[in-house]
Order: sequence, then C-alpha cells, then structure tokens
Amino acid sequence: MTKVIDRLRPGKTVFSVEFFPPKTDEEERHLWRAIRELEPLDPAYVSVTYGAGGSSRDRTVRTTGRIASDTTLVPVAHLTGVNHSIAELRHVIGSYAAEGITNVLAIRGDPPGDPLGEWIPHPEGITYADELVRLVRECGDFSVGVAAFPHMHPRSPDLESDIKHMVNKLRAGADFSVAQMFLEPEYFLRLRDRLAQRGCHQPLLPGIMPITTPKVLGMTTQLSNMTIPDEVSAVLDPLREDPAGFREAGLEITTRLCEKLIAEGVPALHFYSLNRAKATREVLANLGLIDGVLKAA
Repeated sequence: MTKVIDRLRPGKTVFSVEFFPPKTDEEERHLWRAIRELEPLDPAYVSVTYGAGGSSRDRTVRTTGRIASDTTLVPVAHLTGVNHSIAELRHVIGSYAAEGITNVLAIRGDPPGDPLGEWIPHPEGITYADELVRLVRECGDFSVGVAAFPHMHPRSPDLESDIKHMVNKLRAGADFSVAQMFLEPEYFLRLRDRLAQRGCHQPLLPGIMPITTPKVLGMTTQLSNMTIPDEVSAVLDPLREDPAGFREAGLEITTRLCEKLIAEGVPALHFYSLNRAKATREVLANLGLIDGVLKAA
C-alpha cells in the first residue's frame, strides 16, 4: 500500500480529503457518492475519522478497509487513544494492518460528549499523542500523521507548551501533520515557521473546510478554537439569509485562502468534506488543480 509521504510531491501542490464513517444507509450512500466523484481526481490520500471515545471504531475500520480494497485511493485511518487501553489500541492497529491499511493519523482525542471537558486517561492507556505515535510505529510499517493546531490546542496553557507537544509528536516518529481549520493563513505559516526553527521539517498540511453555509462557518470556528476574522464577517454576515449568495461568497473566500497557501509552497491542501464532493471540487477547479474535463463534470 502506498504511503502518504510518497504522495506529497515536491514542487506541486496536491490535495487530500477527509470523510467520517456513515451512521445510516443514507449517509453511506452520500459517502460513497462523494468517494466515487473524487476518485478520478486522484487525491494524494483520503482519511476516515474516528469518533469520540472510539464510538465509530468498527465503522472506521470497515469504511477505511473498503476504500483500500474497492477503490484506487490511498486511505488513512484515524486512531484515538480516548477510552482505550494499550491492548485495545494494538488490536485496532492490527485490524488496520489486516485490511491492508498502512497509513494512520494518530490523535490523542477529546473526551466523549464534551470536547473541552476534563481529559481523563484510560488507566492502561496513553496520556499524550506522542505515545500513540510510538505505539503505531512499534506495531508495523506504518506511515503516521498527527494533528496540528494553528490557533493552539484548546487545552494548551500557552504557545510554548503547545509547540512543545507538537514537536514531541513529530520527534516520536510522525511523517506528516494535518492542521485544524483556520481562515487566516498567517496562523498556519507561523506554526510552520516555529516547527522549522526547532528542526521539524515534516510536511504540514493546512486543513480547509469550504464555507458553504452559516452552519459550516460556525463549525469551522467551534472546532478550530478561533473567532471569525472581521473581513470574513463583513462579507458573509449580510448574506446569512441568502443561501446562494452566502455559498458563492464563502467558496470565494475559501479559494483565496488556498491561493495564498499555494503561493507559500504548501505540499497539499487537506479538505474537510463533510462527506460531500461538490464544494471541494469547485474550489479545486477555481485553483486549477483539476483539469478542464473534470471541472466541467
């Protein structure tokens, strides 16, 4: 199975897409429609999330395994340490290996129910993500990714503590990192500079969620520990009762953000797709990252 690190091409910006495992038959149909629409575009990889507390563990394994066996895509399976013992984590990692999956995104994870609630480690589990990175590495020939936070992790008391934990994850053996969402490129670029200053040069991928509705915009801020920039609010607030206008303006803002990142030499754009393909395809077309035939499809 191809490793993610081999799909990040020097001198060329590629893209990746994140999905979540479906809970219903209807969600499953939406997911596989999106997968089939994006497959011809040859993303560098696609990832499948892992629910809080391992709530979607079996669906994550099953969905990622099906992508590995039934498509030409390179799958990345998420793994979180929440509510799992080391033995259980080894079992999940073994399940991924049995499905032919060799790329894992190792995330400590948030407490189920309240992402900002008190973090209580499993008595036989892990406390920090760097421990999970080492565990995955010990279990086989995996390419390991980790999460990055341009606006700092919500539990970090200060910037120095935040970057220390990030460096620990990379030095534990992570090959690449994927950033949480942001709307101002400066935050991402400063994080990249801070890592480089500490000798960490692994690829850092920006996380992009195409802005299509006020709800999606709210999700972006809630999940990324940031506030909406004034210049974004000035454009979008007057359009909150105009769905078509809001979507058009939101995708324009997303496209401009991606253009700035490409100009700064990012190796890939990582799209949080919400299991839909249309908005991601539109942004890719705006950026010229898919060819003319696919743009018109």
